[in-house]
Amino acid sequence: MYRTHTCGELRKDDAGKNVTLAGWLQSKRLHGGLIFLDIRDRYGITQAVLDPHHHKASYDLAPQLKHESVIQVKGIVRLRKEGMAYEKLETGSIEVLADGLTILSSADVLPLEVKDEINATEDQRLKYRYLDLRRKPLQNNILLRHKVVKFARDYLDNRHFIEIETPILSKSTPEGARDYLVPSRVHPGQFFALPQSPQQYKQLLMVAGFDRYFQVVRCFRDEDLRADRQPEFTQIDMEMSFIEQEDIFAVCEGMVRGIFKHAVGQDITPTIPRMTYKEAMDRFGTDRPDTRFGLELIDVSDIFANTSFNVFKNASIKAIRVTGDFSRKDYDELTAFVKVYEAKGLVWLKKTDMLEGSVVKFFSEQEQVQLIKRTGILKGENLFMVADHDPKIVYAAQGNLRLELGRRLGLIDESKHNFLWVIDFPLLDYDKEEKRYVAVHHPFTSPKKEDIALLEKSPLSVRANAYDLVLNGTEIAGGSIRIHDAALQQQMFSLLGIEKEEAYKKFGMLLEAFTFGAPPHGGIAFGLDRLVAILAKTPSIREVIAFPKNKSCNALMEGAPSSVDEKQIDELRIKMI
Repeated sequence: MYRTHTCGELRKDDAGKNVTLAGWLQSKRLHGGLIFLDIRDRYGITQAVLDPHHHKASYDLAPQLKHESVIQVKGIVRLRKEGMAYEKLETGSIEVLADGLTILSSADVLPLEVKDEINATEDQRLKYRYLDLRRKPLQNNILLRHKVVKFARDYLDNRHFIEIETPILSKSTPEGARDYLVPSRVHPGQFFALPQSPQQYKQLLMVAGFDRYFQVVRCFRDEDLRADRQPEFTQIDMEMSFIEQEDIFAVCEGMVRGIFKHAVGQDITPTIPRMTYKEAMDRFGTDRPDTRFGLELIDVSDIFANTSFNVFKNASIKAIRVTGDFSRKDYDELTAFVKVYEAKGLVWLKKTDMLEGSVVKFFSEQEQVQLIKRTGILKGENLFMVADHDPKIVYAAQGNLRLELGRRLGLIDESKHNFLWVIDFPLLDYDKEEKRYVAVHHPFTSPKKEDIALLEKSPLSVRANAYDLVLNGTEIAGGSIRIHDAALQQQMFSLLGIEKEEAYKKFGMLLEAFTFGAPPHGGIAFGLDRLVAILAKTPSIREVIAFPKNKSCNALMEGAPSSVDEKQIDELRIKMI
């Protein structure tokens, strides 16, 4: 055997045993004529001792030992001398006196240090990811991910869910993000698409009678990257038949409670609060609010409806009331910050005995009195205001400014896990460029029953039977009750400007299936990468994925994407431009 025990296994009770260990050489130290080796594997670290008086051959081999080489040590377990135990290490009370040493694989000089804290760029770490993954923080993240998936599988299995795989090579249905396309050699000029989600397949499984489906599934979207996005990502995907929103909430709340308890030993609130989309936008400027701190948005639009200050007149205006001292440099930085979100500027006011600020002179006395009353601003406090005739710009600017102020002022309690269900999203939005309605979620989302009558006369007022689960300002799951009626689904397509022929071309298999009897159904998908990143307390999902792409969508380790042989291109009947 290469090993009888792992490097994290031996304890005081193992003293006197003959053992064989194998792992990576983390360190080598010469002290008092003895050589001490720290041998590491994913389970832990064990100290081995090379004593020339006990086994000279092993001692003489020590000069050939290079850092991070893979070695095997045979020997007897003994207790460390009194006062020499290392309590921070689980194996710190023992050591292995070597009577055999073998170099299984010698390591060259490493381009990357293998230690908990390293001074390396992210691109260096991704290029040598197999070395980066030797580090304990990364290994802990991957093990945490495993625990989450294992618990989710067991939890859902115990509730009669069936794990079913769906195709990776599928049909392109370009509604939303761009598809990754895969050319077919067998059918020249035609393409498969990698699935953005298994949406249609899981609905078809409901039509097929599998009333509780789940899958830990890979999804693909060709979109720009950021900290919480990757071109390929993983979802814990679920779909259920003969259910309503409350049934889905009950399953999900039980699962996240169990995941937090099992994975990180934390209890979360037994009942997750709910908030409508409208309330979330009005109070926080976003549909995924971080409720761990205040600084809520205050609507003051009506106060300035007839103002002589043209910038504010008939505009949407949101204010944030903030306690704290701000310099002119701070005001300039925050003004630049909101301009990133297309705001034309930031109005800041400070309360002394009266309101002070560069634009106060444009406000009437009545407007100032109403503003003070509405916001409740006290002496020494500040107001930050954004105005625009497009409410979306105001929401985006102030929602993000709120988060920036929360970070700058240290208002966010990182120990909290604030969950929130956001419900009653709008079903539709209007795309001014394309001059048509678009689905806020996807075209299979059901409208609220009581709003169906509004589809024809007031589409933008229709609420969706959709819901998102938000954790600390991050959407970790999203789903909806689906349309299961063929006529209603066609009505939805018509509103989206998708004619019947086009609808059947894109979604024919689902529409046809609905004509053969479809049960009421709905589902949700958890973003596994985001959930684990929050559990691991890391801001980037790249830290919880074994082999992620970098910010530029490059796989640096394997050198992808890359050019391919001309013969492969010719076989696919593709011409490169």
